[in-house]
Amino acid sequence: MRYAISDIHGEYDLFMRLMDKIKFSAGDTLYVCGDIIDKGEQSARLLKLLMNSDGVRCVLGNHEYAFLTYYWSMMRRSPKNFDEVLESLRSWFAPYDGSPLDWDTMDKLEALPLYIEEEQFVCVHAGLPLDEDMRTVAPQSVMPGILLEDRSFMRPQVVPLNSKCVCFGHTPVRYVSDRDEILAYRRLGRSGGSIDDYYKIHLDTGVYLSGVLGCFCIDDCRARYVKRRI
Repeated sequence: MRYAISDIHGEYDLFMRLMDKIKFSAGDTLYVCGDIIDKGEQSARLLKLLMNSDGVRCVLGNHEYAFLTYYWSMMRRSPKNFDEVLESLRSWFAPYDGSPLDWDTMDKLEALPLYIEEEQFVCVHAGLPLDEDMRTVAPQSVMPGILLEDRSFMRPQVVPLNSKCVCFGHTPVRYVSDRDEILAYRRLGRSGGSIDDYYKIHLDTGVYLSGVLGCFCIDDCRARYVKRRI
């Protein structure tokens, strides 16, 4: 099975509970639409897990990009003592969960793409702009800052007319809905049984605000959720 998720924000325990709930296993694929880190208490642990797990495909989010910008500045300042750089990166995470970062994880983080395009859908962090014909612009033609930060795509009135569904996050759904649940926008006259029946999937359940983490199954077009225990 294929699943899409976004904006996990360091919620390692919730993420593991969600993976248990969907029985994620060998042969499954999880598409992570950015913002793995920050806000939650186990960002480093979650980052290491996702960078080193089979069946997980991630795109860069604005929080990873900001972290990488800090990392690159540290590398420029400490060209002869790279081990100190890894130690210094701990200061980014507050609180720091004690999981040591390593060069392999950082190399994989640096290599993350800004988008993943499959035959039926595109995964990107913040969404895609539309052209004058109300079709999404090809992601390779879009400035990185728009893919990472622009909030216009999440508006319900933005309805792209081309065929591929866009899976995205970045902005919690509660800003356009009264429920902390994934928003799957269905094409007019479609049954909703296939990913082709949708033009966009808004994945960010705002876990750091709501305590709810969800993922969307691309194959059966159903969402699954777990909620933070009080």
